Amino acid sequence: MGKRSARERLREERERERAAERRKRTAKVAAVSVAALAVAAVVGVFAANGGETTEGPSVDPISVGDKDAPATLAIYEDFRCPACGQFETTFRDTIHELTDAGKLRVDYHLVTIIDGNMGGTGSKNAANAAVCAEDEGKFTEYHDVLFENQPAESDDAFADNSRLIDLAGDVEGLDTESFRACVQEGDHDQWVENSNAGFLDSDFNATPTVLLNGDTIYGQSTDPLTPDRLRQRVDEIAEAES
Repeated sequence: MGKRSARERLREERERERAAERRKRTAKVAAVSVAALAVAAVVGVFAANGGETTEGPSVDPISVGDKDAPATLAIYEDFRCPACGQFETTFRDTIHELTDAGKLRVDYHLVTIIDGNMGGTGSKNAANAAVCAEDEGKFTEYHDVLFENQPAESDDAFADNSRLIDLAGDVEGLDTESFRACVQEGDHDQWVENSNAGFLDSDFNATPTVLLNGDTIYGQSTDPLTPDRLRQRVDEIAEAES
């Protein structure tokens, strides 16, 4: 009985620790996001999740590329996040090259932590619009346009749906009545909310978090990720499976 009670007490203590960690998670994400801004000009310095991986959002990500590609890149990002914009600027062309070659599938998990940290709805509205673009078969193009036109983090410009619709004009064939209605009515707001909730419920603590076949590859000071290094790692995976 004494040993069983000790185990019970240990389990209860662990439950309390997990509950406390969950309550602190949002604050932790905010602190890491602010710290990342201080080094936003440096490639590969934004923290991900300290090397541990956990199950991500409870909704399916938006996948780009061959579903049977040997390598899968999971990207957790927020359209208002400056560090995410830096990542996209640096790696966009390489990622497109690898997906076009059939070597890489990219799973995009859309997050809205900047809305929670800074206030506003730009992260949510932009993510909803991106899923609306996926409905039209234009996710990749519109995703890139959003990051190319990313406002300052403190500027909640993406909260304006008319701005999001205007940017659709930069993607051939996207500015349709169905896309406009989807954006205006927030058709995918629940998907976005669930995706963000899954991120907050994980051990990940910053955006962007980038995983290659489940392993954290971005934000490691001992092995900084570069476009050439990403290409090399994907090629090694492809060769190993050929």
